[in-house]
Amino acid sequence: MAKGKAKEWLTKEGLIKIEGWAKDGLSNEQIAHNIGIVSSTFYKWKLEFPEISEALKKSKEVADREVENAMHKSANGYFVEEIKEIIEKDEMGKDRKRIERSKKWIPPNATAQIFWLKNRKPKEWRDKQEHDLNHNGGININVDWGE
Repeated sequence: MAKGKAKEWLTKEGLIKIEGWAKDGLSNEQIAHNIGIVSSTFYKWKLEFPEISEALKKSKEVADREVENAMHKSANGYFVEEIKEIIEKDEMGKDRKRIERSKKWIPPNATAQIFWLKNRKPKEWRDKQEHDLNHNGGININVDWGE
């Protein structure tokens, strides 16, 4: 039964749907549910059909990169353009629209900075740090800062 159903998903349209779900951040289990199969069958399909495995890999990489870029932008701060539509009365008393544009600074996000540093420079930034205070047969101390 699953074999016949796999053929439907190996079409161009089927693979596009799978790619879309993966790009939207759905897990393999959620994608299997959308297809109408159990997770174990979906994992078998990934092994049997390289087209499915590649579609997932490609789409998840794109989604991950988009999130990474957004987090990097958030960690550093950025400008956004704000557009306001203002309705004013003209000299004849009629409504007139005026567009006002301004740039607004979105400050760096400390949580994104911490996340970035802990993952990119774990030795310097992880919460758990180990210190070896071994002096001629002394003791090793592991310090846990916040776990």
